[in-house]
Amino acid sequence: MCNMTTTDRQRTTLFFNPQIIKHAKAQAVIEETTLTALIEKALIKYLPEQTIIKKAVIK
Repeated sequence: MCNMTTTDRQRTTLFFNPQIIKHAKAQAVIEETTLTALIEKALIKYLPEQTIIKKAVIK
């Protein structure tokens, strides 16, 4: 996982189902981590290592 400082982070607002957040918070407590770290870990595991976006060619 990335070693980031708070200056390397970006604040964002997301809207989640309250039950998912409740479950995630409980899991973070079990893992003795923060909700932020838990969500980052899940996203890193889910996302591909690299995303390539190609521009559409319009003819």
